[in-house]
Amino acid sequence: MSPDKDYSKWEHIIAEVEKTNVPLECIHKLVLRLEGNRQKTINVRSLFNQGLSEEEIEVLVQRVIDQYSSIIRKIDFTLDIEAVVDLVQPETDKLLKKAKL
Repeated sequence: MSPDKDYSKWEHIIAEVEKTNVPLECIHKLVLRLEGNRQKTINVRSLFNQGLSEEEIEVLVQRVIDQYSSIIRKIDFTLDIEAVVDLVQPETDKLLKKAKL
């Protein structure tokens, strides 16, 4: 995490947003909650760090979901706050700059 950015304000903002369509690049990990109190975790951030492309990760995630589809109760995910900030902050800055003009 970059030391010169304050992510705490973003965590609060993101917590308030309904998350129905999140870019894969903003997901830290997916957790498939399975029957029998079991779970399968896919660390998306780690896959990006290993050099996999977004398309390769999408295929992998879909393959795992298909594999466990009959016993998945729900799917949770955690966001990569730093990735969200890096994606949203430049656009926010542009909007605020225009608002000041």
